[in-house]
Amino acid sequence: MRTAARAPLRVPESWLAEERSKVGPFVTREAYRLEDGSRREWSSRRHRKGHERLTDHTVFWQPRALGWWIAVLFAIGSFLFGLGVVPSYATAVGALTDAWTFFVGSLFFTSAGYLQFLQAINAPADPGGTQRIAFRLFAWQPHRIDFWPCGIQSLGTLWFNVSTFAATRSALDAEQAHKMVWRPDMLGSIAFIVASWLAWIEVCHGWFAWRPRDVSWWIVSANLGGSIAFLISAFAAYIDPHNGQVWRLPLANLGTFVGAVGFFVGALLLIPEMRSAAAE
Repeated sequence: MRTAARAPLRVPESWLAEERSKVGPFVTREAYRLEDGSRREWSSRRHRKGHERLTDHTVFWQPRALGWWIAVLFAIGSFLFGLGVVPSYATAVGALTDAWTFFVGSLFFTSAGYLQFLQAINAPADPGGTQRIAFRLFAWQPHRIDFWPCGIQSLGTLWFNVSTFAATRSALDAEQAHKMVWRPDMLGSIAFIVASWLAWIEVCHGWFAWRPRDVSWWIVSANLGGSIAFLISAFAAYIDPHNGQVWRLPLANLGTFVGAVGFFVGALLLIPEMRSAAAE
């Protein structure tokens, strides 16, 4: 097999590709027969997550691993989003502090999203994970499926930054709130559901799969469910540009809370996934 068949991986020509899973133009999994007759399987998600060096300490404390920081930052951001819609919290701290809770949470999302993007674009160049590449802060890799969910989700977090920061400004009129709070919230929610769907098909190697014993499957399932809830919340949070009324505020809050729980669960599962990916 030649590397042109699926850049940027560099596969020895002596390796024989026996099986391949594709979704549209993207290769999500391949199986190879090596020179010695043994078999090796490559998958997109495991490839980028399994090359980090983990210490002998507990899997819940791996501060030298990029994946650990991704999990922690996503978990904190999710927690703050969920906390922000708890009525007793909002009443106790006031509307302004509550709004800032969402904005700070969105910053944690943005940090985690960018680190996830870095993890994808800096994955090793070969299936075995031995050929390192120069560390980079940005790369354009449209031929790789993992480039798209990581990149699109990062873009979505920036829209959430705009929306949640605008919500901290009490002087917005109805039209400004519609444009600066609701619109970027809707765009961010759309970006999240697109990214979560792409991550789902990357793990499933197709449009659907049932793999309850696979921690990666549970992660993308939780994230996809959370993204659906966020999108429902965005629709319900529609701000009328004429009078500033929110269409269905209780549904918007419920959607945000359910979505935050989904992403919180997905973030926590990223930590045991690190160990299972490294063991393969």
